[in-house]
Formats: sequence, structure tokens, C-alpha cells
Amino acid sequence: MVVAAARALTGRTSCFVGIGLPSTAANLARRLHAPELVLVYESGAIGAKPSRLPLSIGDGELAETADAVVSVPEVFNYWLQPGRIEVGFLSAAQLDRYGNLNTTVIGGDYRRPEVRLPGAGGAPEIAAACREVILIVRQNPRTFVQTIDFVTSVGYGSGPGERQRLGLRGRGPVRVITDLGVLEPDPVTCELALTQVHPGVEVDDVKKATGWPLSVGELTETAPPTPAELAVLRELEGGTR
Repeated sequence: MVVAAARALTGRTSCFVGIGLPSTAANLARRLHAPELVLVYESGAIGAKPSRLPLSIGDGELAETADAVVSVPEVFNYWLQPGRIEVGFLSAAQLDRYGNLNTTVIGGDYRRPEVRLPGAGGAPEIAAACREVILIVRQNPRTFVQTIDFVTSVGYGSGPGERQRLGLRGRGPVRVITDLGVLEPDPVTCELALTQVHPGVEVDDVKKATGWPLSVGELTETAPPTPAELAVLRELEGGTR
């Protein structure tokens, strides 16, 4: 899953990175096949080159290894909102067929949810303003749902034309990478369709893990991780798996 996400950053120049799996994939890509990739973190670290995976956006490792450290308002007002960042890398607790994301609440209503999640952070602006967005989310029926409980970050809204109507600068989610495969938006309907499965995964496995009738596009299989990719990933994680 992480290796497939890292490969998606080949040829990219700048990436706004979220903590967790997005950070793991982005740092793997920078070490392997995208050495010029500039990692931008919400805390103000630009061009961070951490020797280990950061624990949070406030991890000192990011500031110590960055080309520059700027204020949070500068990150958003100067770098992100005008569309200067090529790729935004996000995850979520819930995702729907149009790539809309929920990281706010599950169940109930906003004031009395069944589960209160970490919240929005910079994700809404990343989803709105980065030129493209890549999502990395573990796939199961609780996460890939027909209707998300709260729209924290807009993917394609209710379908074609919605991003333009809302005045969102970026293109939106171009790829969703899961532990089962890869989904991409249909160019006409904007609905996510399965385009790639990981080795050993069947299409029916992916459909069962999806809360809507999943469309299947022209299907390929993910190339297995190489020894070099696994070695660098284990080094980043500080141990073996």
C-alpha cells in the first residue's frame, strides 16, 4: 500500500504531506525515485528530509532537516491557497464514491457524535487548493461508505462540475490507494472506479470492502514491492516487518 503510494509520486516536484501513511509514502518516494521532491508540512517545514518518520507535524526532526521553516499562515496563504503545491497527500476515516473525506465525526450529529475524530486541520484547504490530491486509505465497508457522516474535505462533491461551482482551485483527487488496490475517478462521472488490484486480491474482495456498487475500469495488477523499496521502508520505520 505504501509502496504503491510512493510510486505515485514519481516525477512530482512538491507535495503537501499529512502525518501517518502519507508521510511514510512521501519520504519513501523522496529516498528512492524522487530525490528532488520537496516535502511541505503544515507546521511550516518546507523541504524537510527527516531521517525517521515524524511523529507529528510538530516533530523537531522536520524543522531540523528542512530547507526553510516559515509560519503556518505563510504555508497556507502563500504556498497552498494560490496553487503552488503540486500534490496533496491525505488520508481519512470515511470516504465516499466522489472522494469526499470525513475526519470530523462518525454517527449522531456534530454536537453529539458516536465518535469524535481529530478534525479538519489543513485537510480542507489541501483538498481544495493543491493541483492534485492523492488519498491513501485502508479499504473496508466502514471507511468506504455510501454517504459520509460529515464532509470535512471536498473531493468531487456531488459529481461533475461541483468543484468548479464551489470555486475550488485544484483538480481534486486523482488516485485513491488502498490496501487492496487503486481507485481513480471516472473522467465523465467523477465516481471512483477500481483500476488496479494488489497481488493476491480479487475484484470481489474490493467490492465487498466498498459501501457502494463499485465500478471496475481497465484493470491492472500492482507490481510487488522490490527489495530496495522494502529495505528503505524498514529503515524509515526503524525496524523490520
